[in-house]
Amino acid sequence: MFCTQQPRSDDAFPLFPLILRRAGVLARLLMCSVLLLMMTVISGKVSEAQAAGSSAGKHRPAASGAKGRKRLVRKKAAPATARAATRSRRRGRVTAAGAAATAATAAAVATTTAAATTPPVNTKPELLPRCGFTAASQQHLFSRGVYVLDEQTNTPLYERNADTVAPIASVTKLMTAIVWLDQKPLPMANRLEVTEDDLDTLKFTHSRLNVGASLSRADMLHIALMSSENRAAAAMSRDYPGGRPSFIAAMNARAQELGMKQTRFENATGLSPDNISTPRELAELVKAANRYQLIRNDSLDKQKIINIGRGQLQYINSNRLIRYGQVNATVQKTGFINESGHNMVLRLLVHDRRPVIVTMLGSGSADGSRLDGVRIAKWLNCSLN
Repeated sequence: MFCTQQPRSDDAFPLFPLILRRAGVLARLLMCSVLLLMMTVISGKVSEAQAAGSSAGKHRPAASGAKGRKRLVRKKAAPATARAATRSRRRGRVTAAGAAATAATAAAVATTTAAATTPPVNTKPELLPRCGFTAASQQHLFSRGVYVLDEQTNTPLYERNADTVAPIASVTKLMTAIVWLDQKPLPMANRLEVTEDDLDTLKFTHSRLNVGASLSRADMLHIALMSSENRAAAAMSRDYPGGRPSFIAAMNARAQELGMKQTRFENATGLSPDNISTPRELAELVKAANRYQLIRNDSLDKQKIINIGRGQLQYINSNRLIRYGQVNATVQKTGFINESGHNMVLRLLVHDRRPVIVTMLGSGSADGSRLDGVRIAKWLNCSLN
């Protein structure tokens, strides 16, 4: 009658599922630990095997005894020697490459430096606009005829009416001195007296040398060149084998020898307007005069006291450029008559070493001729090396 409810199996053993679950977790943990341990052992064995294999070809057990030790030393020394040789070869290649690169660089630098510092060969000299040589400044020259010649290269640097024939006045005295000095022998200490034949009957110019004044030949030459003393030049032309006509003929013959085709001389003083030449041809006369030591010295002397037998006279240089040291020259001469205007020829030394010849004819004043010389000297000093 009474029904009793039968208990379920789960309810009869309530702890059994919990135990099973915990047992499963423990089993899994145990299996994982075992697997991890096995993997660790296997990994260690593999590493030892690899290490043993890699060192097997490099290290062998040393042989016993002295022979074994020698073989071991030789075997160890050989790779070390080879490695040293290899490193040495490598260093040698690197050093050689570096040395080659350094040499190439040095050669390139040397070539560049040489190209920058070596002046161009056979460069034609010229007057430069930056040195004031402009069309405007050229118009300011007072001389009608001008010729500037670089003697070192025989290059004309400037020309104005350089082939125009004109009277040259006392520039003549350079040729007078050349022809007179060509006499052999010529005792320079012997005295020469001024006579009536030495007076100027063409222009009637005045002179401080009176008739009867007695000078040494050396002093005659000196004041003729330095101060352009006309009576001294006239006396010199008279003191020549064959007299004055022979002397004038010798002057013209010498001009032809120098290639001065358009140059003519009528007297030794330059007082005649028929003493003619060109600025270009006068450059040849200056070259020839520069070969005579006495002409160089006398034409550049600034002053001189002359014994005339009955007293003394003091002479100064007629060229103010020389007298005041405004230019450096080796030869100079000035000249003036009304027909020619003021003339000047110079052989300048640019930078004290480079010869340049300057000839100027036909300035309207002595100052104009002097200023032309100063201007041209400035052009040269700035333009030429």
